[in-house]
Amino acid sequence: MEEAVARLRRDHLDRIARWGARLAVVLPGGGRLLAAGNGGSAAQAQHLTAELVGRYRRERPAYSAISLHAETSSLTAIGNDYGFDQVYARQVAAHGRPGDVLLLMSTSGRSGNLIAAAATARSAGVRVWALTGPAPNPLAEAAHEALCVDAGSAATVQEAHLVAVHVLCECFDAAIEAGGAAGAAPARRTGGAPGVLAPAAARRRLS
Repeated sequence: MEEAVARLRRDHLDRIARWGARLAVVLPGGGRLLAAGNGGSAAQAQHLTAELVGRYRRERPAYSAISLHAETSSLTAIGNDYGFDQVYARQVAAHGRPGDVLLLMSTSGRSGNLIAAAATARSAGVRVWALTGPAPNPLAEAAHEALCVDAGSAATVQEAHLVAVHVLCECFDAAIEAGGAAGAAPARRTGGAPGVLAPAAARRRLS
């Protein structure tokens, strides 16, 4: 675990900081984060959305973030009618809008339902990020950007994903605060990224 976190610190802090800054533009501007995973990764995805709808460490507004696996009636109806590979893709088609973000989490990077969701999201103009295990893998290739944890066991990958989720929340909060300090409200679904504090926040979280 220590080696995986050290590699996360060395190789991925800048990416996580960029993701946090991007969410600090998308969510206050009326956009949405969609998240999904299977098994333990579903729990990790729900952890992230709970931090955004509620709060991470400091008081701030609630933001729109949805864990697609948590809508059990939709999940089971879609699985029954269309097959398990479509349980997330069909929800992305329903909820995703251009400029939104879809975060997909998988220790293997080979889950068919996540790969299908990535394809649907890209067609809808939704930005796709993936948290996976070692590269190369199909989900990382299907996403716009991927953070691939180089670890030998699924358990260690999931533990590193949880650290990444917390660092992402830290960077998001720092970018929100930086944007507020600058006195500028970000426009909906723009490509800019406020939050000069985000990389520093990432390093503090993993120091």
